[in-house]
Amino acid sequence: MSETSSLYSEDLAPVPPANRSWNTWNYAALWISMSLCIPTYMLASSLIEGGMNWWQSIFTIFLGNSIVLVPMILNGHAGAKYGIPFPVFARASFGVRGANIPAMLRAIVACGWFGIQTWIGGFALFQMLRLWMPWLETLPTVFPESFGLKTGPAITFLLFWCLNMYVVYLGVESIRKLLVFKAIFLPVAALALLWWAIGAGHGLGPILQQPSRFTSANAFLNFFLPALTGMVGFWATLSLNIPDFTRYAVSQQAQVRGQIIGLPPSMTLFSFIGVVVTSATTIVYGTTIWDPLVLAGKFDSKLLVSLAMIAVAISTLATNIAANIVSPANDFANLWPARINFRKGGYITGVLGILIFPWKLIADPSGYIFTWLIAYSSLLGPVGGIMITDYYFIRKQYLVVPELYNAYGSYSFSKGFNIPAVAALLIGILPNVPGFLVTIKAIAPDVVPVWLAQLYNYAWFVGFLVSGIAYMLLMQTYRHGIQTIKETSSYVALD
Repeated sequence: MSETSSLYSEDLAPVPPANRSWNTWNYAALWISMSLCIPTYMLASSLIEGGMNWWQSIFTIFLGNSIVLVPMILNGHAGAKYGIPFPVFARASFGVRGANIPAMLRAIVACGWFGIQTWIGGFALFQMLRLWMPWLETLPTVFPESFGLKTGPAITFLLFWCLNMYVVYLGVESIRKLLVFKAIFLPVAALALLWWAIGAGHGLGPILQQPSRFTSANAFLNFFLPALTGMVGFWATLSLNIPDFTRYAVSQQAQVRGQIIGLPPSMTLFSFIGVVVTSATTIVYGTTIWDPLVLAGKFDSKLLVSLAMIAVAISTLATNIAANIVSPANDFANLWPARINFRKGGYITGVLGILIFPWKLIADPSGYIFTWLIAYSSLLGPVGGIMITDYYFIRKQYLVVPELYNAYGSYSFSKGFNIPAVAALLIGILPNVPGFLVTIKAIAPDVVPVWLAQLYNYAWFVGFLVSGIAYMLLMQTYRHGIQTIKETSSYVALD
């Protein structure tokens, strides 16, 4: 295989306008389906556990999703116009080889989400099996204390992990029926939980009257601002690789309207259910239960809990394969096409999903929001800033598509890497490093200035702006070359 042809495959090829069939409602349905998942519920309930009242939580989630909608639509424009997927779009700014850098960053984050979803599915199995086999809860500990992993949940986690890997072995086609099941079950289960919460909590009134635990505006802002960054970070991955979906759009209006209709409203509505149910647990049990699986495990009926946990496991399996295996598996395959196929890429994703210790990431709200969501947003925000700056301000929404598949063409830059993009990426990541190290307790808080550590609370925003501005300045020397490319191209795109 030649160097040039290695950049091209059927999966990466531009979708011809005649084959683009996704309309507004297809995109709305896509976001509704992706929003209805256990992590969305936990997103909302973690804010309640963190001290917010119901309207503060809903406002934070709605605002965060409205903000991330902007880069989602902006990056989606290139997919809809040229029919190209995310890895190919990234070649315009990072170079035909350098595009592997943002692709790998996205892939590693997807591995983390794979681990989290796998832990959720495995814990659902544990909640069911412990009712029928109580000895699972009393098994001797075999893992080091630093792992924070009990033996029973570890066994069911590994069982569910093996099931995921078996589906990877069978291929993604095997997941279609499970996706249909998920689309039916999760809304029904969510409404059933809402019905229980309203009944057990003596109506919505007492539930929505649960007060905020913040005693001052300053205390609220200290939680709200990083929480807002976490809400943006929740979909930071999709805000980059949205061209993977918008490349099938019948028009720009279809992807824009569909995402506006589908993303903020569905995330807010499903989060509201999480908020109501979590607030009700404070009334019913005297303590806040932010994990829906722990809550379901408190119900008396063994049969009811078993059916619910099996359904959660199946729907989580469907979501996991569709959302967290397909993209990183393809990214890894694209990294070394001659040696890594989709199946091997899926296995790599699975192994990394374990090594990231997902049970620790969602053990408490602070780990879920401050360590996981904000940390990876500090990596993906800079990528978004670079790509949007390149597409809108440097190239004026103009790409030469055939050159994106040419290893020695206009986007090869320096041996396939665009050095200004790589430099801007590092410049955007660096300001958030001290705050991250303080957050994970790798360094003492007094080692770095307070203002520098607090930049981490705004990680996505800081990275996005700093990298975008740095890239704009560093790319000034390329303006003449870009103009020459535009004048000599004859490629026609879908406007």
